[in-house]
Amino acid sequence: MELEAYARTDPGPVRENNEDAMLVDLERGIFLVADGMGGHAYGEVASAVAVEVIHRVLLQEAADPDETRLMRDVDVEDEADRLRERLRYAMNQGSIAIRHKARDMVGGDDMGTTVVVLVVEDQQAHIAHVGDSRAYLMRHGRLQRLTRDHTVVQQEVDAGRLTPELARLVPHKNMLTQSVGFHGPVEPDTSTRMLEAGDLFILCSDGLNDALEDGQIADVANRTPPDMLADALVEAGLAAGGEDNITVMCVHVIG
Repeated sequence: MELEAYARTDPGPVRENNEDAMLVDLERGIFLVADGMGGHAYGEVASAVAVEVIHRVLLQEAADPDETRLMRDVDVEDEADRLRERLRYAMNQGSIAIRHKARDMVGGDDMGTTVVVLVVEDQQAHIAHVGDSRAYLMRHGRLQRLTRDHTVVQQEVDAGRLTPELARLVPHKNMLTQSVGFHGPVEPDTSTRMLEAGDLFILCSDGLNDALEDGQIADVANRTPPDMLADALVEAGLAAGGEDNITVMCVHVIG
């Protein structure tokens, strides 16, 4: 599979610091977006640590000769299970690294970050996330959300006590039930799907989906070439009144 990736991050009109972090590793098919929290500059530290550690652990796990030997002896479904387990392990290693970092920083006890990661391998896309950074898939002109937010509000929506429309308006709508670092051990949601030529994955921090509804994201994606989409979505989010940091990463399957 041949991939192209385009990304943009913007601090927004209110905040001086950009607490988002991202990573594009086209050669190995690894793509990450993280949105840090913790006050002061600690959010920046948390997201940067998570991205660096998760990427490093994924590379180490993939290079392990015992794992490589074992993966040759299993079917595709088992290989996908193994990769998703690597993602869960990497997320928790990132969480441990942030907790260790927090011990050295006065007031850093509430450091944490969301993380959404896409790994493309063997014509498959593997998604893992913790928090409310999201992954979407544009396929044949239709937008599908691939992640479900780890927030208190999303729990209320799932229980039928709140509509998705009202969920966008309630206070503290971004209160997380999981984050890498602050909540210690984490249980990432993971999924795997086969790739198709033309697939377009969109990874974003909540600054985008706080400003734009999914239908608006789809409208922008349908009228914008993939190589211009990250810029277009960030600009649309800012124009819609987005005040948070906004990070958008677009990964296009072109062959």
